[in-house]
Amino acid sequence: MYGSEMVKKWLWLSFLFLFPLGFLACVRSEKQHKVLRVGFVPSENVQQVAQNAQPIVDILQKKLAIEVQAFVATDYTGVVEALRANKLDIAFLSPASYVLAKSEANVHVVLKSHRKGLPYYYAAIITHADSAIRTLGDLRHKTFAFGDPLSTTGHILPKKMFRENGIDPTKDFKNVIYSGGHDATVLAVLNRKVDAGATFSNFPDSKDAAWTQYLKDPEERKKIRAIAYSEPIPADNLVINGNMDPELAKKISGIFLELSQDAAGKKMLRDLYQIDGFVSATDQDYDSVRKAFGIAGINLKEALKKKRP
Repeated sequence: MYGSEMVKKWLWLSFLFLFPLGFLACVRSEKQHKVLRVGFVPSENVQQVAQNAQPIVDILQKKLAIEVQAFVATDYTGVVEALRANKLDIAFLSPASYVLAKSEANVHVVLKSHRKGLPYYYAAIITHADSAIRTLGDLRHKTFAFGDPLSTTGHILPKKMFRENGIDPTKDFKNVIYSGGHDATVLAVLNRKVDAGATFSNFPDSKDAAWTQYLKDPEERKKIRAIAYSEPIPADNLVINGNMDPELAKKISGIFLELSQDAAGKKMLRDLYQIDGFVSATDQDYDSVRKAFGIAGINLKEALKKKRP
């Protein structure tokens, strides 16, 4: 009987000690997931990205039953910085911004986008249709527009293409500008603000590309011509903060995979980033982009550090 009483007393004391800890853990977990912060890279005008992102924010909020806050940075590095400062729970990243984020923040890539079932896309060098420019070599002594410095197709891969063809943009171009987004680059070429520019193309045939998407007038589309395409690039992706509860992370991945199978969901994704859906991704998928940084001669990690106050 004495032993039995001691066991009961021990169990009761254990309950009194452990229950508050368990309760606090539950409260902490609930509080942690009270708000889901989602980051979006500004592939085009920030206001347009925010508008296109809202339906997806609404879906997440409805399915997860928690508040969802969207953050559209003014540039690609802004999303990386927010991840590094642990101010985002999930984020949509370009391949290059993911590579930088992986080295700077505690993030895990979970999904990559696909277009018509293909999980890659291309960088395209474009010029005005009536331009005399036909090859990359013809760009010497011309004006050129890159997009965001951390854009895969608007900067990293094009510089890799130039280096591999013996062209140094800092010396061989008459003038270089950074437009900030794919839409701005297309307009700069269309309106002859520059002789050529770098942007994206979903396929190497000019039928589904930045200029066909941002230019609504078919006649204007005909005024843009691609002179070169990169190799296939692993597609843009969705990353999860490494501190997130695994169950919540799994639910979020599931929601985006569901959107990939639903007609209305596909339209949301298409409006947001011109993608058709998502498939699973791993960090190794982006090794070719890591190599592209070196070949292009770009150390964006150092540039990111210089940008910090």
